[in-house]
Amino acid sequence: MSSGEAFDFQIGRIIGIITKSGAKVVGLQFPEGFKRRGPDISLKIEEATGARTIISGNPCFGACDIDAALVDSVELMFHFGHAELDDTKLCENIYFIETRSNTNVSAVTKKALLKLRGQRIGLITTVQHVHKLNEVQEILEQGGKTCVIGEGDSKIAYPGQVLGCNFSVVRVKDQVECDEYLYLGSGEFHPLGVSLATKKRVVIADPFTDEVREAGQSRILRQRSAVIAKSLDATIFGILVSTKNGQNRMELALFLKELAKKHDMDAHILSMDMITPEQLLQFKVDAFVNTACPRLAVDEVGRFHAPMLTPQEFAIVLGENVWEELVFDEILGD
Repeated sequence: MSSGEAFDFQIGRIIGIITKSGAKVVGLQFPEGFKRRGPDISLKIEEATGARTIISGNPCFGACDIDAALVDSVELMFHFGHAELDDTKLCENIYFIETRSNTNVSAVTKKALLKLRGQRIGLITTVQHVHKLNEVQEILEQGGKTCVIGEGDSKIAYPGQVLGCNFSVVRVKDQVECDEYLYLGSGEFHPLGVSLATKKRVVIADPFTDEVREAGQSRILRQRSAVIAKSLDATIFGILVSTKNGQNRMELALFLKELAKKHDMDAHILSMDMITPEQLLQFKVDAFVNTACPRLAVDEVGRFHAPMLTPQEFAIVLGENVWEELVFDEILGD
C-alpha cells in the first residue's frame, strides 16, 4: 500500500492470484463507497496480467450481496470492502479483499479517551479498521481504561468487528460486561445498533474527520416510532424475502406470516433479489415487513409507498412486543 493511499486494495496480491491461476476473465465487485475506484483498479489489473476484467454495476451493501450472475460468467471474482461470511466460504472462485484503512487513529483515540466515562470499554469497529483495535486498546489502557474486544458468532470474522446486520460481539454468551463502547469508524448505523442492542452509551471516534461524538438514539427512535404509528391500522402486509446469499430468511418470513394470521391479518410473502421502491409499487399492501438486509428498512425510510417495518417492529404492531424492548434487526450466525 502506498503512503498516500487511504485504503489497501491489495493490487499486488490480486495480480499474483490471477497470474498463478492463468485466469483470462475476472470479475470485480465494489461496495458503493469504492465503486469510483473500479476503473483505475481494473486498468492496473489488465495491464499487469492480460486478463479481461468485468466490473459489477449492481449495488453492493455487504459480503452477503454477491453478484451471482457475474460470478457464474467469470473465472475469478474479487469482492472488495468486506470480510468473508460463513455463507460464502463454499464459493471457491471468490476472493474477499477487505480493503483495510491506512488512516492514523492515534489522535482521534486520544480525543475519545477524554470523552469516555466508564472504566471497562468495549472496542468495536468495521473490517476496515479492525487491525487498528490493538493500537486503540494500548492508548486507552495507558489512559487508565480496561478494554474488552469481544468475539462474535460465526458470521463475524474478527474480534471486535460489527456488521450492519450483526452486533454479536457485544452480546455473545459469557461476554464480559462493559460500561460503555468505543466505535472506531465513520457513520451512525453500526454504533446505533450497538447502543440499542446493549442499552449502553457508545462513543464514535471517526479517524477520517478526527471527530469524536456520542451515538444519539433520539432521531432514529423518532423515525422508527413514526413508521410503527403509520402501520397500526394496516391489515394487509407484504413480507419481503431476498434471494441474496446471506440475506434469505424464508423461515422467518413464514413465521411472520403465521403470526399475522394469528391476529386475523393478511400477509403475503414477496421474494426478489434486489428490493427497490420501484419494484414494490405494484403491490397494494398497507405496510411491508423486511426480512432482507436489516439496513433497508432504516436507511431507505420514506422511499417506499408504504411503511417498511422490521420483524421486531411488526411484532410491536401486532401487540406481540412492546416499544420499550425495540432493538435493531440482525442476521445472526451460529
